[in-house]
Amino acid sequence: MNAAELFVKCLENEGVQYIFGVPGEENAHFMMALQNSTIRFILCRHEQGAAFIADVYGRLTGRPGVCLGTLGPGATNLVTGVADANMDRAPLIAITGQADSRRQHKESHQNMDVVSMFRPITKWAQPIIHSDNIPEVVRKAFKLAVMEKPGACHIELADDIAAFEATGNPLPVQNARRPVPDDKIVDRAMELIFAAKRPVILAGNGAIRRRAAKQLRLFVEKTGIGVINTFMGKGSIPRSSPNCLFTIGLQAQDYTRVAIQEADLVISLGYDLVEYAPRLWGQSSVKGTKTQKIIHIDFIPAEADEYYGIDVEIVGDLAHTLWMMNERVKDFRADYDCGCKPALRQAMLDDFAEYRDDDTTGSIRPQKIIWDVREVLGPQDILLSDVGAHKMWIARYYQCDEPNTCLISNGFCSMGFALPGAIGAKIVYPERRVLAICGDGGFLMNVQELETARRIGANIVVLIWDDQEYGLIRWKQENQFGRHSDLHFNNPDFVKLAEAFGCKGFRVENSRDFKKVLEQAFHCDVPVLISVPIDYRENRLLSQRLGKVACPI
Repeated sequence: MNAAELFVKCLENEGVQYIFGVPGEENAHFMMALQNSTIRFILCRHEQGAAFIADVYGRLTGRPGVCLGTLGPGATNLVTGVADANMDRAPLIAITGQADSRRQHKESHQNMDVVSMFRPITKWAQPIIHSDNIPEVVRKAFKLAVMEKPGACHIELADDIAAFEATGNPLPVQNARRPVPDDKIVDRAMELIFAAKRPVILAGNGAIRRRAAKQLRLFVEKTGIGVINTFMGKGSIPRSSPNCLFTIGLQAQDYTRVAIQEADLVISLGYDLVEYAPRLWGQSSVKGTKTQKIIHIDFIPAEADEYYGIDVEIVGDLAHTLWMMNERVKDFRADYDCGCKPALRQAMLDDFAEYRDDDTTGSIRPQKIIWDVREVLGPQDILLSDVGAHKMWIARYYQCDEPNTCLISNGFCSMGFALPGAIGAKIVYPERRVLAICGDGGFLMNVQELETARRIGANIVVLIWDDQEYGLIRWKQENQFGRHSDLHFNNPDFVKLAEAFGCKGFRVENSRDFKKVLEQAFHCDVPVLISVPIDYRENRLLSQRLGKVACPI
């Protein structure tokens, strides 16, 4: 057995089913070892696409997705997808090749310090320096990747070391239980919760992981406390629940932001500051002003932030913490001032439905598209949003029934995420409908992965919002400066482009036809592209309207 074969054996021991990537000369021994393995290698068309597929695989399974690149440019191409997984809390393992160890000390072909490059964007990055170390390195990387908060780890295997003789065995996989909080700190938090008059819950990315959503739903059913979720906390409670107050995250005034500012107690659950800074949602944005109490509940201690003044901090497994809180509210009779909940929900629901029957030709309103998408997708189906102006519309208007059914890159916010990510989602859940919504800018950043989807039979649907410019940048520049820089570009004929990849393409120019075409797309036996001309005049109108939002009581 050589080192590459031992490496593969260790990956099998970790339960790895797929590796996504683009191999190179320095991965040759590793690739040959995979030929005799139970692991399926899925060849991708770009390393960034491979990393995004692994990113989504990790989000949906809770097990590390694995991606592979060679040395030099192959490794640098992985960087954006690896950084996205790390900042969006998805477990991922990145494997790269490296030059022969006998030339790493000097200037040589494609040789660079890959490990140092990955260290700032991973939880751990490590080269294999001896074949005997492989079992420990692999076990440590997989263990760290899934520990809270989940993220990416990197392993480098040099070309010559991969061929060395190896005699080790994989280490046993032991899943440690996460620590739980002390009773006294939970009691202190409950004192604040019982004493509050207008509490609200802010559910973040952590609230949809590891049984936390189940316990959260029990807690709000008992207490009646309203829940506002971040972009990546969607589905923590069902959109139909009277306690669901929908999504916060736009950098503008909104009903949800008013509700959280009106609260006298904010209970943050699994909240990542990387998503939405506290200075944007607190009762006061004046530094050092303390006008509401905050209970922070998460797997790890909170980030220090001058606008995030925590009164009680509970550190431990989130699901277990919520279970402890549920035990303490069994006989509790809430007497909260929740009168604004129905009004807030109705105001948002009215917004969602405003253009449900819109019938326009030439360009389609974002609100109409999202309404129809929500009608076509079932509770367990998966929507992936790329990054662009459409992400803002999806975040506000698309609400969920279950966790992990709307995947948004909102920590790292990387364009090019949705198309390859949809392939990962379809691999994990082949029986579900999977829709990627992309701007025309983000779509063309990883368009090559359409070939991957077609080749492996991942029949995803990709919806392109076509405005022929970087629409989100225009939106933000206009809001700030009243004008914008040159952001225009030209697009190909997306229908012909789809057909060139062996896929199916549609162009929809009348809003009344969109729902029918989307339903048809999910019955095709190949991947489908749908292009719609988007009416982004609505961007400015939304900004103007949100600036006038007041509490709907």
